[in-house]
Amino acid sequence: MDALDSVVDPLRDFAKNSQRLVKKCHKPDRKEFTKVAFQTAIGFVVMGFVGFFVKLVFIPINNIIVGSA
Repeated sequence: MDALDSVVDPLRDFAKNSQRLVKKCHKPDRKEFTKVAFQTAIGFVVMGFVGFFVKLVFIPINNIIVGSA
């Protein structure tokens, strides 16, 4: 019986915590959704520019180092 409790108790705790989380969560309204979507888009753009400029700087450096043969 002790082995069964050691398997069932974590599952029971997980189920209770999951129910509590679902009850506490709410769907975002239109304002909150647009704010999060805008911030995500800005993050994608910034990371794209960072990647572009890193490539822009390191391609010539790499050609100088490797292409010196």
